[in-house]
Amino acid sequence: VKAALAAQGVDISWTGVSGDNSNAVLQGVSIKPAAEKEALPIGDVKLEGITEANGGFEIATVSSSAFERSQDGVTLNLSPVVIHGMKVPAEGSTDPLGSLMMYKSAELSNMTVKVGDKTAFSMDGLAVQITPPADGKAMDFTANTEKFNADLTLVEDPKSKEAIQALGYQNISGTVSMAGTWQPSDGKMELSKYDISVENAGTLGMTFNLGGYTLDFIKSMQEMQKKFAAQPEGADNSAQGMAMLGLLQQLSFNGASVRFDDDSLTGKVLDYVGKQQGMSGKDVANQAKAIVPFGMAQLNNPELTAEVSAAVNKFLDDPKSLEISAEPPASVPFALIMAGAMSNPLDLPKTLGVKVKANED
Repeated sequence: VKAALAAQGVDISWTGVSGDNSNAVLQGVSIKPAAEKEALPIGDVKLEGITEANGGFEIATVSSSAFERSQDGVTLNLSPVVIHGMKVPAEGSTDPLGSLMMYKSAELSNMTVKVGDKTAFSMDGLAVQITPPADGKAMDFTANTEKFNADLTLVEDPKSKEAIQALGYQNISGTVSMAGTWQPSDGKMELSKYDISVENAGTLGMTFNLGGYTLDFIKSMQEMQKKFAAQPEGADNSAQGMAMLGLLQQLSFNGASVRFDDDSLTGKVLDYVGKQQGMSGKDVANQAKAIVPFGMAQLNNPELTAEVSAAVNKFLDDPKSLEISAEPPASVPFALIMAGAMSNPLDLPKTLGVKVKANED
């Protein structure tokens, strides 16, 4: 277990072990991710249904203890994390995927964050499903929550507090849903869905598609994080920063998108801004329509300016959805994107194939 987690950039230790070859309890467990300076104590971890498999182990169920941590008046509470179908690879495995500790599913029934004695955020029913990569196929993964709640009355900034109250979002609830694939052989990582939905507001959805996210890249990144964590406070990190830039150049960009599906938020914001300025929400929308072409003109891209203006007009007239996507005709190395951002940022929208559309499925 120690070797497998170390290969994934996490150091684990425990103070004692009880049980037998089939069921065991790791006592006083602490974990330390590569990027952290200090280990985090997480209590006892129960391992049930342990069997040998190809020199390694399969564990039917892994469950942590309930967890609580307080700092600076903020308290985090987690119910036990339960993991099913965990595979612990054989130490020194030559299989490229042999170093990965995989599992089939995981659940966290509840998480709460308290500020003082008030619950600022809570989440129920987080469920993760994974189909491990096998026979050349990509790994599939999904993650969903049943519900989250946030108490925005705890926001302290006066202007933000006023806006939240005027919009009627003192307490919000919603869901999070995620899905994607990862192909270890060529490093193609696709997040096909990452939706955050807030009731009576809308859904913010994001996707991305990268190349080059291989096992070698992950290991190099973990080594880099360890070096960062080992640096004393205030040390010069410029060399590591340059090395990190060099590492990122192994990645390539295939596509990305950000989409908002409206569920009454847009109308509320327009009315709120209008009230602040002594006009109607419709007047604010018309003002925005007039400003957009001028704001876009500095990009010196008439085609994109026309597309954005048309999309914004369509959305403000009938707020359903607004989507910004980047779909280059061919994969673009990150090195090229960085160079373009420094030398000629106005050309980036063309390089990345940026498009904007409204009210389309």
